[in-house]
Amino acid sequence: MASILIKDTTREQRERIVADSLGAMDASCDGCSAGLYEMYQDYIDGKRELREINMEYRSGYVSGKQGRERIGCGMG
Repeated sequence: MASILIKDTTREQRERIVADSLGAMDASCDGCSAGLYEMYQDYIDGKRELREINMEYRSGYVSGKQGRERIGCGMG
């Protein structure tokens, strides 16, 4: 598997990585994927790695910290 790090990918490749990863949800989640795409915008823009975004998202569950309000299955 090729590297998915920002330094090894173009913006277009990162957009495809996110779209391919979240694409399986399209049929099972009515309108919620938009919030998830937004969550990964920093990766697409080359600002933060996927690992950082995922760790931040999970930290609210592990630590009990209050994060952004969840609306449906997306982030609000």
